[in-house]
Amino acid sequence: MKILVNLLKGDWVGIHFAVNIFIATSLLWLILRAAAGLDPIWAISSMIAASDPNVKQAVRTFWGRITNAAVGCATGLVFLVIGGERAWNLPLCLAVTVLLNTYVVRVQTMWRQAPITAALIIAAGLTRHSELRAIEVGIRRVAEVMLGCVIGLGVAWLMSKIWPLDAEPGRAAVRP
Repeated sequence: MKILVNLLKGDWVGIHFAVNIFIATSLLWLILRAAAGLDPIWAISSMIAASDPNVKQAVRTFWGRITNAAVGCATGLVFLVIGGERAWNLPLCLAVTVLLNTYVVRVQTMWRQAPITAALIIAAGLTRHSELRAIEVGIRRVAEVMLGCVIGLGVAWLMSKIWPLDAEPGRAAVRP
């Protein structure tokens, strides 16, 4: 135990973040895998990307991720419905998504999320060979991504109330 204390030297951010990730992953696993029978990997990867032990940073990341995921989802759905299940749809949709995100939406936090989400939607169309099934799978994946963001932010907020990092002895504030 003394070795661990010396190793950490009063810096508990990593431990705090690991606990947040453990709790959020467990919740997503229970909600999606146990209760709904779905594979929680999309939600878990999204939760990790949107998580931060600093709640203010987690909120910025959350809103950036949600906004950009919505842009990507909408663009992907439009291209899937209009362009169908053609391979050329993917690069064109991603390029349009980046342009919309860069010049219209202009939310820089997690800006890469828009084309990633559009790719999830279009990829569902390329692999499902049914437009309706592709739309269903694409929307479900986006919903899982958004659920991951919500759980990640919720756990970060809850942990900040239970175990505030800035309340530790010898720490003035959490590093960003």
